[in-house]
Amino acid sequence: MKRETAFFCTECGHESAKWMGKCPACGAWNSFAEQPVEQPQRKGGAGAKISAAPAEAPVRLSSVRLTGEARVPTGLAECDRVLGGGAVAGSLYLLSGDPGVGKSTLLMQVCGELSRRHKVLYISGEESVRQLRMRGERLSAGDMLVLAQTGLDEVLAAVRAEKPEFLAVDSIQTIHSGGLAGAPGSVSQVRECALALMRLAKDEGVTVFLVGHINKEGAVAGPKVLEHMVDCVLYLEGDRHLRVLRAEKNRFGSTREIGVFEMAEEGLREVPNPSETLLAGRPVNVPGTCVACVMEGARPMLAEIQALVTPTPFPSPRRTVSGLEYNRAMLLLAVLEKRAGLYVGNQDAYINIVGGLRVSDTSADLPALLALASSHKDKPLPGELAAFGEVGLAGELRAVPFIEQRLSEAYRLGFLTAVIPPVKNTPVPEGMRVLKAKTLRDACSLVF
Repeated sequence: MKRETAFFCTECGHESAKWMGKCPACGAWNSFAEQPVEQPQRKGGAGAKISAAPAEAPVRLSSVRLTGEARVPTGLAECDRVLGGGAVAGSLYLLSGDPGVGKSTLLMQVCGELSRRHKVLYISGEESVRQLRMRGERLSAGDMLVLAQTGLDEVLAAVRAEKPEFLAVDSIQTIHSGGLAGAPGSVSQVRECALALMRLAKDEGVTVFLVGHINKEGAVAGPKVLEHMVDCVLYLEGDRHLRVLRAEKNRFGSTREIGVFEMAEEGLREVPNPSETLLAGRPVNVPGTCVACVMEGARPMLAEIQALVTPTPFPSPRRTVSGLEYNRAMLLLAVLEKRAGLYVGNQDAYINIVGGLRVSDTSADLPALLALASSHKDKPLPGELAAFGEVGLAGELRAVPFIEQRLSEAYRLGFLTAVIPPVKNTPVPEGMRVLKAKTLRDACSLVF
């Protein structure tokens, strides 16, 4: 008797006849969900006779021809920066983010710019064509082909009939295949629909953009295999005004570049100089704030790090971090107490990077510690001071790359003093004072 339902791991798609607490394939806990068993009509099987001649013969890698049109600019410079110079023909992109962050807005703006030079088909499973027209007029998008459809067969038929160069699907969780019994958004439906669109991209040379929902944990909803299938995984994140586009996976470019946008009435507006935007409204002569110069790919960016250290009446002090990795921030607090002699064991500590920016560059260690020390001592840092440098467990300051570019960006925005690790032969902009410190204690003595 054939089973009507089975249990699938929502992380990797592993199938099991019964529920299990831990997935034997990926090791995830409590990730199994019951779904109807798919009954696709497939030709052949495990015992089918293997054809003597392959359908397509292998070719040598060196014989594959590359054309100059392999990358197509999207029309948005910030988006092209994240993609590595533009969209690669025949590739599959996944765009995800929180509800209301601007995923559909960004996708329609990209498709609108592409439609001025290429044929674009926009598939929406969440809006009608009338709603798409209203949104397109607000965003001043170009004249593209639109279709409100959720059936996979109908989507593929429209692509074969229109033969577009670019296909946008908003969203993959709304598309369903009639050959499967699961509901739209289920593990089996998302996996099979994404696989069909991937084959379409590779076989027909169509560049496909998918919008993916995220779950309450912040990961892309559906099976984890969805992120493995696509060529690029993009995340759009940010606060009420500023949006940051970053690549978590990119087969054709770097994953360290970011694109910065600002939400406006006419849609997402590019921010070519994010440092000025991030530092707008920065308080001066206020304890607990320090300007950091971090690198996002090849772009130096200035960001304000704020810290607040205050006594707590409770036996367990509170630690809250926004913008920095939590464990890294806890390490910095331990270094501040042990190496700089500032006791924070009985005090609450809050660290925040203004603007919703998420920083993974270790050069933010020194400015974060200076902001904490400033709040602890209740003494403000000089308003024209910027800092960067990695801090070790021994309290030593370690050099970071791209020092010249960081100093130039800080000087361009009016910061005349910089605290950096001790490095030799460092080009310094004329009129800028550079303070070199070997340890965190030395850096604190230089600025307080």
